[in-house]
Amino acid sequence: MSQIVRDDGLLRRTPWFYSLVGTGLVLVLGGFLTGSVLLGHSWFQLLIAAGLGILFTQVAFVAHEAAHRQILSTGPANDRLARALAAVVGMSYSWWDSKHSRHHANPNRVGRDPDIEVDTISFIEEDASTAKGLRRLITRRQGWLFFPLLTLEGINLHFLSFRHLFSRGQVKGRWAELGLLALRFTLLLAPLFWLLPVGMAFAFLGVQLAVFGLYMGATFAPNHKGMPVIARGAKLDFFSKQVRTSRNIAGGWWATWLMGGLNYQIEHHLFPSMPRPRLAKARQIVREHCRDLKVPYTETSLWRSYGIVIAYLNRVGLAARDPFECPITAQYRRA
Repeated sequence: MSQIVRDDGLLRRTPWFYSLVGTGLVLVLGGFLTGSVLLGHSWFQLLIAAGLGILFTQVAFVAHEAAHRQILSTGPANDRLARALAAVVGMSYSWWDSKHSRHHANPNRVGRDPDIEVDTISFIEEDASTAKGLRRLITRRQGWLFFPLLTLEGINLHFLSFRHLFSRGQVKGRWAELGLLALRFTLLLAPLFWLLPVGMAFAFLGVQLAVFGLYMGATFAPNHKGMPVIARGAKLDFFSKQVRTSRNIAGGWWATWLMGGLNYQIEHHLFPSMPRPRLAKARQIVREHCRDLKVPYTETSLWRSYGIVIAYLNRVGLAARDPFECPITAQYRRA
């Protein structure tokens, strides 16, 4: 399968595509800035804020692709581009790259994949059962609370990035990233609080962060949540491990634009350096290979995937609820 992919040229760079995407993002940003100046002290500024949340997520998709060496011809050049784009979004590239690399090596593996480690949400019963206090209350209904909580994910990503950069020990590119992030927040916050009333400026920032967090989380959640979780000691070959734990989202070109190519999650995990425009053709090759090997290939609609994620998280959250107690047993215990 890998040989077929290489022979078909599906790993070749597509500079024309990313040039168009980059130009489009810059033009949209220019339009937002112009619109914001023209609107002045109007609550319609919140529409610009929501648009910026969407724009920053699209920039994050391109940063993700640069980190996977999909855009430029050399590794160092892609790293520099990814670091700069991550700063535009307000994230630490070194923090994200380390976390994401571990995820790709062991998707959905307990103890190895940081994306299923407990945070506010528990992704495995073992973590849900240990929840205490406020987290326990959230965990009990975490499936229904998942998407509302994503509105806080933008703040969480900024917090985790700065915590990483100010942590002890070696951090690759620490000062470069701190400088880029300081510049980013200065360019965003200074004009915002200078040109708008304080209340409107805070509302603008809140909407931008909420839309950014919701969009990011809603894009990444369907990819693996609710798919098989690999036990700590289980042994799987690379192909089975990547395919069985990943889920594609049907929809074609609109899903590709909406999700930055992550709708082809299976192909992305098998060929992380494959550019976004090549993934659709790779899907045909991978599906055929899975049929030959009788390996399950999971693909569903976007809305169906959200239903699966909610149901899965609610099922995991049962471990945080009080166990059922038989009334007769309780009566004898009191006696």
